[in-house]
Amino acid sequence: MPATPRLGLMAALTAGWTLLAMPAAAHFQELIPEADVLPEGGAVSLDLVFTHPVDGGPVMPMEAPRRFGVVIGGEAHDLADSLESRPIDGAQAWTATHALPEPGAAVFFVEPAPYWEPAEGKFIIHYTKVVVDSWASGEGWDALVGLPVEIMPLARPTGLWTGNTFRGVVLKDGAPVPHAEVEVEFINGGRVAPPNDAFVTQVIKTDAHGVFAYTMPLAGWWGFAALTEADGTMTAPDGQEAPIEAGALMWIKATDMPRAGQ
Repeated sequence: MPATPRLGLMAALTAGWTLLAMPAAAHFQELIPEADVLPEGGAVSLDLVFTHPVDGGPVMPMEAPRRFGVVIGGEAHDLADSLESRPIDGAQAWTATHALPEPGAAVFFVEPAPYWEPAEGKFIIHYTKVVVDSWASGEGWDALVGLPVEIMPLARPTGLWTGNTFRGVVLKDGAPVPHAEVEVEFINGGRVAPPNDAFVTQVIKTDAHGVFAYTMPLAGWWGFAALTEADGTMTAPDGQEAPIEAGALMWIKATDMPRAGQ
């Protein structure tokens, strides 16, 4: 029998409620080096991918970054010329290699081109950084890049064991951001099957001083994305002005403790 108008309306409303209840997949700008510590210095390769880390995709196309560089000893170096195209699943991604012959922390960073997300009606810019410690120096790890939004680490972000707690301060224009939402995901690689969507993206908030803390329960790379709204807007493809999600994102690696002799 054909559905009555009342049943048809109820079905449409139920479908709408279901769509509204579905959580939006978290976008993360990955900036992942092959190692967080180089015991004897040398060159390090980094991959730049815009994706959903826990789900393992899909990969969103990433235009050439506005900025890509490294801060060493308080001095910034432009590394844009070192970027090479590395498509993944048909979507544009990037890779780069940089030599670190001297001891000290290198803070790699990227300012990606704005990404238009039609499902959320906004542009996304994740100002992302990661620290690589050359010669395991343990020095310079708290250097700031000076990004519009940035995470200042309160725990050394290299040489961390699985189960260590990472702490940081979310900064916007150099000032702490109280009660900012911080999304947390890890590069899963198919190791973990979340029981439901609530486990895919962990969500925490900064305190009144802009500080957050999170204990990493699994080895691998963890991304911390503090989400803020930029002061300005950008013109969307339909010609309307749209907000900009300005994320301060930092990647941290947790490493399992090896047994003696291994």
